[in-house]
Amino acid sequence: MHEFDDAVLQCFLDNQGQLFPEEDVASNLEEAESFLEECLAVVVNSVEEVWEFFEEEGVDVDGARGEEILEADEVFDIGDGRYLIVEG
Repeated sequence: MHEFDDAVLQCFLDNQGQLFPEEDVASNLEEAESFLEECLAVVVNSVEEVWEFFEEEGVDVDGARGEEILEADEVFDIGDGRYLIVEG
């Protein structure tokens, strides 16, 4: 089971529309935590780790380079140097 701190959960709540534009999937921290656990979301500590995750998962990055990977809908910038990756 993953442990998501309040910063991660709040980031997802505030920005979930980038991955789910039709409707919110969570309306509070508890729902956000349940959703992130269900979809096996991960938190990584750097842009390099975002790249490693996408490479390990075999995700097509459409020729992105460097920090362009952070523009992917699945990547949420937590704001403290960490990134949440949610596979929708």
